[in-house]
Amino acid sequence: MVKDFLGINSFENKLRRRGFSLIAGADESGRGALAGPLVAAAVILPPRGVYVPNLRECKKVSPSSREELYELVTALAVGWSVVILESAVVDSLGLQKTNLQALEQAVQQLPVRPDYILSDGFPLPELDLPHLALIKGDAVSATIAAASIVSKVTRDRLMRDWHERHPNYGFDRNKGYGTKEHLKALEKYGPCPIHRRCFAPVVKRARKRTGRKEAHVPR
Repeated sequence: MVKDFLGINSFENKLRRRGFSLIAGADESGRGALAGPLVAAAVILPPRGVYVPNLRECKKVSPSSREELYELVTALAVGWSVVILESAVVDSLGLQKTNLQALEQAVQQLPVRPDYILSDGFPLPELDLPHLALIKGDAVSATIAAASIVSKVTRDRLMRDWHERHPNYGFDRNKGYGTKEHLKALEKYGPCPIHRRCFAPVVKRARKRTGRKEAHVPR
């Protein structure tokens, strides 16, 4: 386990040898969902002397282990932040702009200013800080993996809350993603307030249910 953690911490260790100490990882959750917010997180882990057992990309961790890692990461972190941008923002700005805005805001809202940023997949050009975008960063960077855990757990909790208000869609199980169950519910009930009206599967099923011809389903 320690060996695995050292492997996923290799980018951070290289940066520390270059003199960077406060390294922030940034990642988001909910990019591909049909409903619910896009949630971004940024995390700065301690520069030395920290071991986070079982830390890895959130998709490879069970829901119960993610909850445990969330508590551990937020307790150990030098600083962490979460930004929640609702589905209406995705509809207004588009997915890519919303994604970048969420990641940038998460870094900007850290209680401690980082001296380097590692982001998952996307460069963050609006930030006046040295940074590196890593493809599949949550699989190769400890700080990005930590941010992926924080963003995923935060969003999953929100989607469970939304399930209480809109139980027809199975948000407690699918978390807003386009499962068969979710798509069938869209056809039967139409979109609810947190569905992303700019996403084609939402438009298609709402149109099929109502016979509308609009390219964009109004709220």
